[in-house]
Amino acid sequence: MATEQDWFLEKFEPAGTAFGLRLGEKLHSERSDFQHIDIYQTDTFGRLMVIDGAVMLTDRDNFLYHEMLTHPALCLHPRPTRVLIIGGGDCGTLREVLRHDIVEQVTQVEIDERVTRLAEHYFPELCERNDDPRATLLFDDGIAHVQNAADSSLDLIIIDSTDPVGPAEGLFNRAFYQQCVRALAPDGMLVQQTESPLLHLDLIRQVHGSLKAEGFAETALLHFPQPVYPSGWWSATLAAKRGPLPEPVAARVAAMEADSRYFNAGTLAGALAQPGFVARALAVD
Repeated sequence: MATEQDWFLEKFEPAGTAFGLRLGEKLHSERSDFQHIDIYQTDTFGRLMVIDGAVMLTDRDNFLYHEMLTHPALCLHPRPTRVLIIGGGDCGTLREVLRHDIVEQVTQVEIDERVTRLAEHYFPELCERNDDPRATLLFDDGIAHVQNAADSSLDLIIIDSTDPVGPAEGLFNRAFYQQCVRALAPDGMLVQQTESPLLHLDLIRQVHGSLKAEGFAETALLHFPQPVYPSGWWSATLAAKRGPLPEPVAARVAAMEADSRYFNAGTLAGALAQPGFVARALAVD
């Protein structure tokens, strides 16, 4: 019989839940300047990255998150040529953004360089586009980067952060959103990971309310499965400076779904269709 030492267990105390994966070997462990990072081999989900005790990604299911954090916004925006990624140190989001030929330049600002260097070693498939000439990787404070960005200099901001605690806490407040509005062009959009609709609905409501209060004309919630995160159900919030949301660009959707593992026209439509309890919660602002 397997013992608890044979498993990685993430206990999510606020909800009284836990998620576990049976482990093979521990591949790496270190304390960076910002956080503790562990890499494991698991029996069924491939390699696993853990930051400060919380699952960040696995080989088996990271495509769900990376595709849904990127392709909906990139297919809805009329012309997303200038993209900024805040966080995203594993570079999976960067890889998906660079699948879009319309993107002319993308800057990724990750505060912890060690996350990227470890991803390059242990998750090389996520980093296969890091040398794309359109990409710039910076290891700096994403909040300061947005504050220093020129007015209307960006078309899309993607906030691929950890939970809203510690280094990521400042990415979930109105002062930061105000700077994002300023830095985005008139047709600009923002997309941000916003946790589980089942467990974090109050946070999601707060984010939507704050985005609208700071000048975004419309917000929408994208939801999708994510087995390794608390509840197994995750979300991203999409915000547009100009409303209503445009229709997806069919040619872009078709180009992405040709070799995406999850994203297609149907999953995009489904992600934007809200369960009743979510729709009612977001209608109260």
